[in-house]
Amino acid sequence: MVQLVDHYPTRKLETPSFINRKDPTVYNFDINQNEIDLLQLESYDNNGYLFLDQFFNEEEVERFKSETKILLEQSRSAKNPEVILEPGGDEVRSVFAVHEKPGFFKDLTAHPRLQAVIRQMIGSDVYVHQSRINFKPGFTGKEFYWHSDFETWHAEDGMPNMRALSCSIALEDNTLYNGSLMVIPGSHRVFVSCVGRTPDNHYKESLRRQEYGVPDQESLTKLVNEGGIAMPVGKAGSVLLFDCNLMHGSSSNITPYPRSNAFFVFNSVENKLQSPFSADKERPTFIATR
Repeated sequence: MVQLVDHYPTRKLETPSFINRKDPTVYNFDINQNEIDLLQLESYDNNGYLFLDQFFNEEEVERFKSETKILLEQSRSAKNPEVILEPGGDEVRSVFAVHEKPGFFKDLTAHPRLQAVIRQMIGSDVYVHQSRINFKPGFTGKEFYWHSDFETWHAEDGMPNMRALSCSIALEDNTLYNGSLMVIPGSHRVFVSCVGRTPDNHYKESLRRQEYGVPDQESLTKLVNEGGIAMPVGKAGSVLLFDCNLMHGSSSNITPYPRSNAFFVFNSVENKLQSPFSADKERPTFIATR
């Protein structure tokens, strides 16, 4: 596969650097749906994320919880590579490629209200680049360190441009205390070029604990000093949409209350994957749909 020009070089230099974003965040400001208005769209453009509280109704939320429970029970005994365990333990951390099997989660990716908002932001038809359910059980759910998803998708999957977003659906209540997602508003405007060459089969370790492709402390401090830290939290059924380059992370869950979220990554059909920009070979398709 022919590789395009690398506008966001990473894992190639000995020192980290900031690269100004070369792509839009919102690709269409002409409102063509009824779910969000222009002010919300502009907020997403400025901050890199948009929180939609109680986007789904109570009946839908109950279905979320029952389907998540079934998936978790099935995954505990599964040996397939799509099931990722917590570092240093046997608890299920994530289940990938949930959109590929017919059923509830595949149908959820095609939910017409979600699709309307996502196509508004991306400005084209989209496909699911990646899907996963992240589990954070009470007391034992581990952290996800600060990172930009695009850095990994660009380096290891060959995503050429920033024309993708993540849709995080709260399957359980997300609170200030149970390891909910933190974001750095405005951090999507710059790309943090990271150091360290990508090891072979990096995904086998990075899905449990990432060490390559994570920003250095000095860069993170600069981003936080400029944009602060926000934690968009809400009841089960809430939706967080965030840009592919937004810096985000979460702490461990030391409360009794689980925090589970469905993550669906939507990429423009006009931004299809090329050869990896900073890795020797492509990651498996259960992580990156080609």
